[in-house]
Amino acid sequence: MASRENDRALVGWRELVALPDLTSARIPAKIDTGARTSSLHASEVERFERDGQRWLRFLLDVGHGSSEPVTVEVPRVDRRTITSSNGETESRPIIKTQLRIGSLLFPAEFSLSDRSDMKFPILIGRTALRGRFLVDSGRSYLQSDAAERRTLLK
Repeated sequence: MASRENDRALVGWRELVALPDLTSARIPAKIDTGARTSSLHASEVERFERDGQRWLRFLLDVGHGSSEPVTVEVPRVDRRTITSSNGETESRPIIKTQLRIGSLLFPAEFSLSDRSDMKFPILIGRTALRGRFLVDSGRSYLQSDAAERRTLLK
């Protein structure tokens, strides 16, 4: 009988991921086991109510200038205090959406944050990875097909 550990897919420190409920784009993401919560680049975040529930509207810009931002409307799941890598704390809205890494599709929570100064528009934290993936910090794009991998690693 294989151990649970052997059933997990291997990911590198960076991967192409998809958020199929939000956009059709494949998005470069940093895999960060030091971060608990995943983070998604969002700008112009607005709160509003729809049918008595809390919703968020924001611009999702994952193309770093290579594509137009998309306006997204999603239910707000929570608001949490997040501590960034530089030690600063910030209250951020939390959303839940489907995340695809390789062939695995699953629900994941994301804090919305301005990541325009970051190299990757998405950071995947350990809560999303737990029980699903093992991380090889010395490799990249292990869950991308060969053609994508060749293009990205040039």
